[in-house]
Amino acid sequence: MPGTVSPPRGRWAGPPPEQAGFGGRFTAATSIGSVLNPVNSSIIAIALVSIGQAFGVGADSTTWLVSALYVATAVGQPTAGRLADLFGPRRVYLIGSALVGLGGLLGFLAPTLSLLVVARVIIGIGTSAAYPAAMAMVRRQSERLRTPAPGGVLSALAIAGWTSMAVGPPLGGLLIAIGGWRATFVVNLPLAAISVLCALRWLPADEPNERGTSRLRSFDPAGMALFAVVLIGLLVFLMDLSTPRWWLLGGAAVLLGVLVWWELRNPTPFLDVRMLATNRALTTTYLRYAVTMLVTYCFLYGWTMWLEQSAHFSSSTTGLLMVPCFVVAAAGSALIARCGAWGPLLAGTIALTAASACLLLLHADSPLWLLIVTSLVFGLQNGLNAVSNQAAMYRQAPASHTGSAAGLLRTFSYLGAIASASLISLTFGEQATDAGLHELALILTFGSAATILTVVFDRELRKPAPDKTS
Repeated sequence: MPGTVSPPRGRWAGPPPEQAGFGGRFTAATSIGSVLNPVNSSIIAIALVSIGQAFGVGADSTTWLVSALYVATAVGQPTAGRLADLFGPRRVYLIGSALVGLGGLLGFLAPTLSLLVVARVIIGIGTSAAYPAAMAMVRRQSERLRTPAPGGVLSALAIAGWTSMAVGPPLGGLLIAIGGWRATFVVNLPLAAISVLCALRWLPADEPNERGTSRLRSFDPAGMALFAVVLIGLLVFLMDLSTPRWWLLGGAAVLLGVLVWWELRNPTPFLDVRMLATNRALTTTYLRYAVTMLVTYCFLYGWTMWLEQSAHFSSSTTGLLMVPCFVVAAAGSALIARCGAWGPLLAGTIALTAASACLLLLHADSPLWLLIVTSLVFGLQNGLNAVSNQAAMYRQAPASHTGSAAGLLRTFSYLGAIASASLISLTFGEQATDAGLHELALILTFGSAATILTVVFDRELRKPAPDKTS
């Protein structure tokens, strides 16, 4: 068992588990790497126009920089999680951080847009490692110390993500003003270096038995490849629902059947289909989180688009109207850190529904206070749902699969994010209008209401969390 093996001591082995505990340094080190993905997701938005001008291309080409990161991350998260479960989460965390630095350097030097897209793919793969590896390290530390992980440690990961997403756009603007769009790539070098150094100094080393050929045999590369192809096909289909490419969806469905058949025959599957079928609570959490993130990203992108195009606010004012959302999200995450899962989940899904309904009340001439209230309510649901769904996944997933389960949770969030872009396009058309916003809001309200039912009828979440430390 992981709790019975003492990690090796060395210069870069980090502190002993008993010394590290769940203290501030452990929490900071696991959280720092988790900011790399949301920072890179949001910082690029400010740089797209400058990049297009530099390479003489339009928005249809530069959007590949956004899609490349999303696809690489959606595929990479469960893959990195599986590797963390097999070969040690600290080791995977360090490799991922190094890849982020490499991708940032390539992006800084890239002479063509194609190489810039490759750099974003490398950054996406690298940032994919941090969150599932961090969740796996929290589980391993809990097993080593034979004590449940404090809620504050888990909520810190969610807070770090939302805070860094808010910091991304203004940071991007500052970097472009100082050093041009290439600075948004090279900033990954110091960020990755900080992540690596903190992990080496403050995180206990992996167990020595997490290496060797026995672990390699459990990896299932065929299952991983099939999963990647199915997911990429689904993601590309969701990117453009206005002119749906049904052959992609059909091909993905056929390959999904092949994937299920293969994984059911495999004694050590990459995607444990049998577990997902029997663990309905975990599968429900994944689906609920996908819907939650669909609504959240529709707000982040759709509402802000409506503010500029229909309500005629400037970009700077629109950014300021988003501040209450991010502040309340961070505060809400911190407040419910030790409140379990069921209560915050119920409150979060109700807030999600209320926030979606708020959009039905908005018009181009809506008063400022109503816009601020809408931002606050969306921020509240962000904080409640991010932490409580993460807590639900942590208690529902098998202890030995924490990394891959956490990665799959993030994959479902990216499915929601990518689907949101298509839903916004379908409802808004060429221009965001009041009618388009209300049509979008109606869809989101019905979807949000369905998430309430998934919590109300979940009896397992009402029970005390099982002890998985022994």
